[in-house]
Amino acid sequence: MPHHTPEPQNDTVALQRELDILGRLLEIGRVMNSTTRLEPLLEYIMRTAEEITGSEAASILLVDANSGDLHFTAATGVVSDELIGITVPLEGSIAGAIIAEDRALIVSDVTRDPRHYRGVDEEVAFQTRSILGVPMRIKDRLVGVLEVLNKSGGEYDEEDIRNITILASSAAVAIENAQLIRSLKEAYEELNQVNKLKSDFISVASHELRTPLGIILGYAAILRDETQPPTRAYADAVFNAALKMRTLVEGMTHLRYIQLEEGEMHLEPVALRELMREAYEQAQEFAGTKDQIYLCEEAPPDLFVLADRAKAVLALSNVVDNAVKFTPPGGAVILSARRRNGEAWVTVRDNGYGIPADQLERIFAPFYQVEDPLTRRYGGLGIGLTITRAVMERHNGRVWAESPGPGEGARVTLAFPLAGGGPDA
Repeated sequence: MPHHTPEPQNDTVALQRELDILGRLLEIGRVMNSTTRLEPLLEYIMRTAEEITGSEAASILLVDANSGDLHFTAATGVVSDELIGITVPLEGSIAGAIIAEDRALIVSDVTRDPRHYRGVDEEVAFQTRSILGVPMRIKDRLVGVLEVLNKSGGEYDEEDIRNITILASSAAVAIENAQLIRSLKEAYEELNQVNKLKSDFISVASHELRTPLGIILGYAAILRDETQPPTRAYADAVFNAALKMRTLVEGMTHLRYIQLEEGEMHLEPVALRELMREAYEQAQEFAGTKDQIYLCEEAPPDLFVLADRAKAVLALSNVVDNAVKFTPPGGAVILSARRRNGEAWVTVRDNGYGIPADQLERIFAPFYQVEDPLTRRYGGLGIGLTITRAVMERHNGRVWAESPGPGEGARVTLAFPLAGGGPDA
């Protein structure tokens, strides 16, 4: 009978073990891509370190940026909770030696190594017999040590060093990502705080300015009505200056609408003619001082839009104010409305100074005016149209400008969604 040599079982077992370890190491990458939470990720890495080396426990010690000492950041095993936060000196510890020498260390019997820091064992009532530790790097910077302790059934070897080094690299990447995310969150929180301080300051300042401005406007109006030339001219100057101040204060209070949140919108069906009438009346006094032809054509009575009434009026008022401001005395500003493409279009047209073709989009940018900001004749913060666009976007609508060119007037159209839709005209 032919003689068959049996396959070497030891080689098969070793190969299978190597494949299992490789699979566990590859799994680390998948886990790292599926979570940004540091604690469960480090715990998974250390559990893997325990299992593939046959160890009782694993831990990560990070270098304290201030003291330079090491402290336990994560650990597994029966005393893991007690370990977190304990400090280990760089001098007089195996972990410190790993950092100082920048290499992996195997200590098969810690009782024979004077570098073993016994204070930790005493504090948590744990007996360390053997240690394998490898340095952890973030880029070229040594940041800590990954250790496994008390290998069962033998001593740590070069294969263990190779595998734990791979895990230490993964842990370092996870820690770096967590630090970056934390830094981003802190920067975002600081930015939010700065924005809140800015908003609070603007709110308080505008509130405090309203009362004296109201008094100035009231007395200036009385003086205008009750005095004769040339004193009336002085009263007119005070009144007009106070009106400009009021416009600036209102602009300050409306700055928050540039970053309008969806939760701040309260949409409901509103008759478009009501929105147009409110916006028209708000600018009527201003247009009257410029002797302009100022008209508001009636919108169809059945034309309803889905809108937040107050914010929609603000958006439309900003466009009307702009048209009145940039139309010379004797010019015309006209509001009209119609159904178009399943929307309600409100158009504000004027025969004023017009807009160059390359500025038709830029006029919606914050603090932008076609004129040079240092020499412009027309005041204001330059945010009215910016707010209008932000408000219209929150209405799921649009706003755009058209103009034949400088000196040819302009037309700005706001497109509102119809309440419940509607047929085209």
